[in-house]
Amino acid sequence: MPWWIVNDNRHNNSRPLVGVLDYLRDIGFEELYRPQEVLPPEQELARGEAAGATPVGRVEAAPPADPAERAGMLARLGEKVSGCTDCRLAERRNSVVFGVGDPNADLMFIGEGPGAEEDRQGIPFVGRAGELLTKIIGAIGLERSEVYIANIVKCRPPGNRDPQPDEVAACRGYLESQIDLVRPKVIVALGRVAAQTLLSETTSLGRMRGHWYQVRGVETRVTYHPAALLRNVGFKRPTWEDMQVVRDRLRELGSKDPS
Repeated sequence: MPWWIVNDNRHNNSRPLVGVLDYLRDIGFEELYRPQEVLPPEQELARGEAAGATPVGRVEAAPPADPAERAGMLARLGEKVSGCTDCRLAERRNSVVFGVGDPNADLMFIGEGPGAEEDRQGIPFVGRAGELLTKIIGAIGLERSEVYIANIVKCRPPGNRDPQPDEVAACRGYLESQIDLVRPKVIVALGRVAAQTLLSETTSLGRMRGHWYQVRGVETRVTYHPAALLRNVGFKRPTWEDMQVVRDRLRELGSKDPS
């Protein structure tokens, strides 16, 4: 078990059980964690389709096959997004937080939106949650520079509130283009908002966990947001279990073999 699961007692919460349950309900978790059966990805995909999980969409015009050409297109897209004023989030931002990492990564993480520190630096997942995500990536044998990290929305929602539907819609095309140009083998959706948006679902994160889905033709797994792990260390173990499944699937798909 990686040390980040057990070596962070600073954030352990000793509130009474009722308070903990109220807190979990407030952030969208409707049931307690229990170990889940891990099926082969093909069976999970079939089960997800049977449950009504609808793919977000398909690429209408395939991006070029050449990785360098796709990387150039991604960079140009980032320049375009830096001047976006398509929704109200542009009014208060300090930075557009487009994405960071290997433009040809096998693994892509997608979170909800920038926080205060991300807004200051223009980089997704910095600060304490970003440090924890870096540890999670390292625990499956990869460097942060070897993955690609993005968010559902590219500008910070005021007070870190959930992004509104029109704000999500304004960024949706940018995110889909990022997925199409990076061409990851696996996507990990971090947290409820990212998972519900990518999967066009309204169910709780707990119900979405433990299954394989398809997003724009890419196998996708759902797990907790690193910020939730900082608030409740009990989420660290299930997150580690999710990430072991992701690591193993990357190996099966011929990705770099994480040690």
